[in-house]
Amino acid sequence: MRPLLRLALGAVAMATGAGCSATITPRESAPAGEVVEATSRVAAEASARCIHASALAGPIRFLADDLLEGRGPGTRGDDLARGYVVSSMQLIGLEPGAPGGLWEQPVDLVGVATIPPENWKFTQGEAQTTLLPTTDFVALSGEALPEVEIGPADVVFAGYGIEAPEFEWDDFKDENVRGKVLLLLNDDPDWDPDIFGGKRRLYYGRWTYKFENAARHGAVGAIILHTDASAGYPWKTVVTSFTGESSRLADAREPQVRVKGWVTRDAAARLARLGGHDLDDLVERAKSRSFRPVPLGIETSLRLESHLREYHTANVVGLLRGRDRKLSQQVVVLTAHHDHLGARDREDGSREIFNGAMDNASGVATLLVVANAFQSLPEPPRRSVLFVATAAEEQGLLGSAWFVAHPTVPPSRMAAAINFDGGNLWGRARDVRAVGFGRSTLDQFALDAATRQHRTYDDDEHPDRGYFYRSDHFSFARAGVPAIQLKGGTTYIGQPLGWGDRKVEEWMERNYHQPTDDWSASWDMTGLVDDARLGFDVALSVAEADEMPQWKPGDEFEEARRRRLPWSAR
Repeated sequence: MRPLLRLALGAVAMATGAGCSATITPRESAPAGEVVEATSRVAAEASARCIHASALAGPIRFLADDLLEGRGPGTRGDDLARGYVVSSMQLIGLEPGAPGGLWEQPVDLVGVATIPPENWKFTQGEAQTTLLPTTDFVALSGEALPEVEIGPADVVFAGYGIEAPEFEWDDFKDENVRGKVLLLLNDDPDWDPDIFGGKRRLYYGRWTYKFENAARHGAVGAIILHTDASAGYPWKTVVTSFTGESSRLADAREPQVRVKGWVTRDAAARLARLGGHDLDDLVERAKSRSFRPVPLGIETSLRLESHLREYHTANVVGLLRGRDRKLSQQVVVLTAHHDHLGARDREDGSREIFNGAMDNASGVATLLVVANAFQSLPEPPRRSVLFVATAAEEQGLLGSAWFVAHPTVPPSRMAAAINFDGGNLWGRARDVRAVGFGRSTLDQFALDAATRQHRTYDDDEHPDRGYFYRSDHFSFARAGVPAIQLKGGTTYIGQPLGWGDRKVEEWMERNYHQPTDDWSASWDMTGLVDDARLGFDVALSVAEADEMPQWKPGDEFEEARRRRLPWSAR
């Protein structure tokens, strides 16, 4: 392994062109202020040329190689991935940025590998419906215990499972659901733009919120009703994502339901019929502020056994110190998760490896080439820049949550968080899309950068899928830090309208969280180059700006920012 790692790092050195730079000649005849601005822009453009296809391809190919066994947290592949990122950051010339002046910030986790039960039975008197694992349901232990058991427990349809006083919405109406199992819709009310976010999903619509809120109400179990439309991915993604080992922070103290489950729409309809209800009617009733929880008249019991594993992984953190005496105390945070789903044994004894080439070797590669571009500038930006390769994102954003809770710089001094997760591997796009569009003044930085690339800037094409809550930038947003994830658009140069949408949907259907997310020599890296250069441009502009970005008035994270900022900055 070590010779291979040395070869890989040598390839990084050649591909990234460590120390790449260009001669900068300002316009001598221009006014003094314009000379400074023009010089800065020329320097940025010269450094952006350090970002090119081979500089991105090298890290992706290594991180997505079978030798890293899918980079599952706490595995040998995880150790190799972290070692690679540390060595790459050091080669680029960054300083260690983790607490204590180290490269790595340890993250202690508990892995819970739930043994799938043979079936899950639901009863109504003498009648019974039996669901089959992976075909009808997925269930895992919500607690880090060798065994959890529920039942007999009543099953209650609780609609969206949402309590949102700011929208005058309460699906519980003070009904006592303690000790019960809740069947919940995987969405939020989306038919009226004046409530919630209309078609834009808020955190209330994420399954993570639903499990959290069910636990706050004392439910012993919660079952999410899956549909491709409400989730944004097919049922097979649920199966691969929520079977095997799941993890949680070792010091987690939040209440949990004992059983977390997902069921197909067909399975949910069968459960409703068992209790004498029609699922379509229940869903329609849930679309009203007057909705109250509906006992389905059925019971269930379930016992789950799990294998527990205490283990360690780490965030990798590199620092580029800013040049301004005052503003260098603030940081622009750039993130990309280095983990993926690992490897699993098939029933026939063979192994399948989830290499995560796009998700998220491409993001880590982007983080590294952007770091190299920053390091190649003639002088550092005014603010400091933190480059964080986060751990255990696929386990529930655990590495970024730990980093935000134990940062080297308090969130009040984090100017912005810019996340790289997945990449455009199909060619150059005429547009730029943003997960987090319309939320903060980061939009203006992104618009300006897109304009310099002669591209348009617009909203995420699928705001209903809740992507803002599904990657590491969300951990920073919860702490009040303006956050965004920039990505390639859907209008591709040389391709007909709709081609980009089809490519993304095909990839989601075939490759998302599947063993087929592998490196391919057929990828067109030109779009990823554009997007990495755009990310560098946005981050540099934020690092040089007089003021930190802010949430727009009324955003759900505005209050978190206000609470953390010192009074003088409010």
